[in-house]
Amino acid sequence: MPASASFGTALDGTKVQLFTLTNKHGAAATITNYGGTLVGLLMPDRHGKLGDVVLGFDSVRDYQSPAFRAANPYIGALIGRYGNRIAGGKFTIAGQAYQVSVNNGPNSLHGGQVGYDQKIWDATPGTSPDGPTMTLHYLSKAGGEGYPGNLRITVVYTLTDTNALRIAYTATTDQATPVNLTNHAYFNLSAGVSPDILQHELTLPANHYTVVDADLIPTGELRPVPGTPFDFTTPHAIGARIAQVPGGYDHNWVLNVETGQHPAATVHEPASGRTLAVTTDQPGVQLYTGNFLDGSLTGKGGTVYGRHAGFCLETQHFPDSPNKPGFPNTLLKPGETYRTTSTYTFGVRG
Repeated sequence: MPASASFGTALDGTKVQLFTLTNKHGAAATITNYGGTLVGLLMPDRHGKLGDVVLGFDSVRDYQSPAFRAANPYIGALIGRYGNRIAGGKFTIAGQAYQVSVNNGPNSLHGGQVGYDQKIWDATPGTSPDGPTMTLHYLSKAGGEGYPGNLRITVVYTLTDTNALRIAYTATTDQATPVNLTNHAYFNLSAGVSPDILQHELTLPANHYTVVDADLIPTGELRPVPGTPFDFTTPHAIGARIAQVPGGYDHNWVLNVETGQHPAATVHEPASGRTLAVTTDQPGVQLYTGNFLDGSLTGKGGTVYGRHAGFCLETQHFPDSPNKPGFPNTLLKPGETYRTTSTYTFGVRG
């Protein structure tokens, strides 16, 4: 059964908990009920030495600090009601226009002003045949951030004995609403030995990506990756061509397989030997390379998070899908159940 400890007191006076899931090999995931946030993830390197491969902070107040809120990096959190961007915070369902809160220039990002990353979830530790679990529940009420419908969400984290962290999401609604849930973990497979992730070797099984405008809203074009710095169909260091991408990578790749569990990414960190393989049933994955981290945040153990300190692989439906009829549908209706699972499996090479 996962162990629990205090993670401090939130600004509203709520006492927040930190739960530790440990598998039979000693790998461990720490998760707080504030934002359903993945705070730490200990995985072995090629020599068997455990290291923390995700960015995070030492207490709930660090996630609520003025510096954190100003940077708004969503580090480790569960994201919703709609992960990624919605143009102008506007969409229409069955002829009814909706305006949700905007928080990213003129657009809505990751659920709006107060997304699920800032909510305190109900948490229940448990066990399963695959390993220890943490089950999180949240009721996202109708009208919150402008979204229609009461959305009941369950997220189950499982740390398996094969050193995989599985995240399974389900949700139901009483009114049609767009839903796109994900996790915003920032990985650094060097376990902080390297201050950035530019030498990590990345493969993305995606022949197209969604072209975006200056505000990172998709234009609707699915552009082939060959001949561009977006071609990760064979392994490339993340930093090898990042200078060719204004601002760095913050784009959605269109996965070659869009249904059933399928590969979304593989990563290798040469110095430690650690590897990460991501599988999902989602049609897209957002690679974000920590472009807006600027050294203003100090994480666990006094580590300063500078630019490119971590990378995110956010499994998802495409950005702005509610306004792009040609994109995979994100509308959840009453009587339907939203289900998606993504798995992050760690290993070593060499």
